[in-house]
Amino acid sequence: MLLRWLLTTVAILIVGYAFPGLLRVENLWTAVIGALFLGLANALIRPILLILTLPINILTLGLFTLIINGLVLWAVVAITPGMAVSGFWGAVLAALVISLIGGFLNWMVAS
Repeated sequence: MLLRWLLTTVAILIVGYAFPGLLRVENLWTAVIGALFLGLANALIRPILLILTLPINILTLGLFTLIINGLVLWAVVAITPGMAVSGFWGAVLAALVISLIGGFLNWMVAS
């Protein structure tokens, strides 16, 4: 669990520094706190949102999950001091890139 937190922190830092117009991260501690909040939100809030939006998620063949991920990231950025995202669609894109980078980092560590 601690390793996943670290990898999510690295993914947030990569997105923050590689795409500064998309996601702004002030420093390492901001990314650490953001990763903590994102992990908690993904564990507690995201499953509820996925269940509530199940019909539309089925109709869109799962693509609405991207919107849910963007909403969760947008909420996390709103409560994390030192983080900013460029609007809702910026949050959706940032969530997608964070997920891709995090998945790649998890794959690299696992193999």
